[in-house]
Amino acid sequence: MNYDDKLDQAIARLHDEGRYRTFIDIERHNGHFPHATRTRPDGSTQQVTVWCGNDYLGMGQHPVVLDAMHEAIDATGAGSGGTRNISGTTVYHKRLEAELADLHGKESALLFTSAYIANDATLSTLPKLFPGLIIYSDALNHASMIEGVRRNGGAKRIFRHNDVAHLRELLAADDPAAPKLIAFESIYSMDGDFGPIEEICDLADEFGALTYIDEVHAVGMYGPRGAGVAERDRLMHRLDIINGTLAKAFGVMGGYIGASAKMCDAIRSYAPGFIFTTSLPPAVAAGAAASVAFLKCAPELRERHQTQAKILKLRLKGLGLPIIDHGSHIVPVMVGDPVHTKMLSDMLLEDHGIYVQPINYPTVPRGTERLRFTPSPVHGPKEIDALVQAMDGLWSHCALNRAEEAG
Repeated sequence: MNYDDKLDQAIARLHDEGRYRTFIDIERHNGHFPHATRTRPDGSTQQVTVWCGNDYLGMGQHPVVLDAMHEAIDATGAGSGGTRNISGTTVYHKRLEAELADLHGKESALLFTSAYIANDATLSTLPKLFPGLIIYSDALNHASMIEGVRRNGGAKRIFRHNDVAHLRELLAADDPAAPKLIAFESIYSMDGDFGPIEEICDLADEFGALTYIDEVHAVGMYGPRGAGVAERDRLMHRLDIINGTLAKAFGVMGGYIGASAKMCDAIRSYAPGFIFTTSLPPAVAAGAAASVAFLKCAPELRERHQTQAKILKLRLKGLGLPIIDHGSHIVPVMVGDPVHTKMLSDMLLEDHGIYVQPINYPTVPRGTERLRFTPSPVHGPKEIDALVQAMDGLWSHCALNRAEEAG
């Protein structure tokens, strides 16, 4: 076996399909988001505007977050020192979990190193707690949810995306006495569409199922206090487990679940992804807690965020570009070909100083490749003007089709 040849073949396949991914070396500038400096492979630099970041509200540069992190690192040093069970639990971790439990109106919250780990660890552990558990998972759930469901060794059912009727059929076909859980998202990040939360909760009540919602792309940005779409729709009390992230709107790092005290205690005690993982550094936990607390009282920042997203979508629609608009803050512009998507991304970067990564398979299905823009309160009129003008020119230059709307 020539292992190097096999590696060459695997990488070559990605190049041939036009979906080989490259890292762009950028340094964001504190106090000047979304602007950053890119270092090219030859060592030269270029000033760019980041349009594909998930720091949706610019909290990664907010003084309240930075001050909390500085204070914690000066007080405690860099690392946490171990897993939560051994030496990695600090007052900062406990404070953050209390803030998160309060945010979601739950008895308790449990902190993980990322929302991916939180999904994977929780969903893969639940069948240990509820033998015979059947998990009903939306077809477009995030990879972390898919992995958790796949690894848990229990029964699973995949329902068509946001298809409540199909979910009902699957629930009705199974043993009424079997424990059940429905796993879905509030906002699906690639199309920006919303999950039918209330209808799924109604089915869960009817069939005696638990509910598990991923609010990763909604926490901080929706609801009166930023708890997500479920808070906006006054449905948090009907959801058994809420998953969220600290790495997007909250601007730091980490993931969590919010649930009953018993549920969090059981996951804490049984999930290998929690038990055997070093905890977040105290400074990160401190910054996240400060961000969560601040955004509970910052509805104006959420309003500015939504306004900027609406402006960008309206202007791109005015050019006839094929965008998907489901009313969320995510702005996907459909291209439909991996080579063209990469080419557009490269030209935006090199010629216009606009950084947006191409979104290709396996993140999205083949044939639905796209550019995914994430406007924020720190993207002002100047940045939006530059983006709209660049997209208009490149769409004409590349002779791509224009349409009123893609979905």
